[in-house]
Formats: sequence, C-alpha cells, structure tokens
Amino acid sequence: MVQIIPAREISLFELEEKFGLQLTTNTTFFREWQENLPLLTDSERQAVERVKSNYLNLNKHRLMSEETVKMVVLSPLLDLAGFYQPPFEIETETSIEISAEDEGFIVKGNIDVLVIQKRLWVLVIESKSSKFDVMTALPQALAYMLDNPNSVLPTFGLLINGREFVFVKLTQQEQPQYAHSYALSIERDSELQQVISILKRLREVII
Repeated sequence: MVQIIPAREISLFELEEKFGLQLTTNTTFFREWQENLPLLTDSERQAVERVKSNYLNLNKHRLMSEETVKMVVLSPLLDLAGFYQPPFEIETETSIEISAEDEGFIVKGNIDVLVIQKRLWVLVIESKSSKFDVMTALPQALAYMLDNPNSVLPTFGLLINGREFVFVKLTQQEQPQYAHSYALSIERDSELQQVISILKRLREVII
C-alpha cells in the first residue's frame, strides 16, 4: 500500500530514511552564503531599512500570518535582489511529488515561491508565520528541493518567518546532501542587509 504524506508533515528522519538525504559537515560545502558577498548601495540599504521598519511596525500589533510575511518582507527582498528581472521567473504554489525508491512512500505539497531560471530551480522559498520557529520549514523545503528536475546543479532554498532567515543548499549528485546557514534576524543590526547580499550573491552564482 502506497503511503502519501503531505510535505508540511514530513520529518528530517523520514527524508533521511526514505530518500537517503544527509546533512553534510563539510565546511566548504556551502560557502556561498558567507564569501564574496556584494556590497549594497545606499539606496538598497535604505530600502532594506524600510522593509525592517514595516515589519517591526506591523508585528507589534499582531503576529504576522504567512501571507503577510510574503507580502511585507519576502516580496520586496526578492525585488531588491533582482529576481523579478530576466532571466528569472517566479511561480507560486507549485505542486510537487517525490517518491521513494521502493515506490511505497510519496510526498506531496505546494511550494510557496519558486524562482526559476530556464526551468532550473534556483531558489525554493518556504514561508511560515512569524509565530513559528523558522527551522520548522526545513524538512518541507528540503522535500521540495529534492523534486528539482535538474539534479546536476545545486538547488538553493530560503526559509523565512518574517523575523528570521535561513539559507539552504542541496546537491543530488551520488547521494543527496544539504547544509544550511545559521538564522539571520531582521531584528539584529545589519543582518537583513546580509540577507540581501546573500540573495544577490546566489543570483551571481546561478546566472
């Protein structure tokens, strides 16, 4: 009997057991979020501060829903990073389905935001409400990233709950491996600027 599980309910253990996914401890595996980050212009820094101000103002009234996080925080950040311009495309609520080798285990779900370059998935973004720990989105995002039809090049992911941001890298050559950044906070000085710099760096890497 085939077991179907929603991606939002998948665990890291199940991804490891059913799909052979491994967290790598190789410190050189995911350097893109730390090295050669581009500097922001004055106008970009001002725009980032505006995003931060909007978040802090709205979040003090009530915790942000997932849709509000995408509208107030994620959308302007993707714009600042250049992901709304050629050669990129944006899809939302993209359906995915991955099957384990024994074909008895299927994961289904919908990606919140998918950035595509010539059909290569370059950034899978999983958004949560600000009331959730950002890392609760990790298993779900990894499940989506495993469904990337191009398994030769790495796929990058971004977890966001409005307050925090975590970047993820997945490769699927030989055995699926991943690593992630530490959580960057919108509430700590300059870290939101670092998020934009990382997004711009990933844009450079994949073009």
